[in-house]
Amino acid sequence: MPVNNDLVGREFPPTAPYLVGREKVREFARAVFADAPLHTDVDAARALGYADVVAPPTFAMVIQDQTLQQLLAEPDSGIVLARTIHAEQRFQYSRPIVAGDELTGRLRVTGIRALGGNAMITSEAEVTDATGAHVVTATSVLLVGEGE
Repeated sequence: MPVNNDLVGREFPPTAPYLVGREKVREFARAVFADAPLHTDVDAARALGYADVVAPPTFAMVIQDQTLQQLLAEPDSGIVLARTIHAEQRFQYSRPIVAGDELTGRLRVTGIRALGGNAMITSEAEVTDATGAHVVTATSVLLVGEGE
């Protein structure tokens, strides 16, 4: 089944709130070699005006992944994970993610483009905090290969 073009404009329900933990931020920082003290040292982060350690910018993928799982689970999507690669990623922040944040993501498919028999699916996950304030918009492009 080819990728369903009717996905464009589809919005998914908000994800369950994700509580950003201090140790998760530290683990992620180590995994991506983000060695600035504000990612691992509470005192260093507080000295810069933050309430707790600050997540590296790509940490937003943790929440965005929850939204992308919704898309991949759609029975009518035509997306076959075995033929899918993550082709592009962008983030547009209103403020950094800090340990203690409770974040929710909401995905919207913004475009599908044919590319030589393949499909490029663009989606945006808007991530908000517990007050509903925008934190980051994470934009992903998935490249789905044609089937046999």
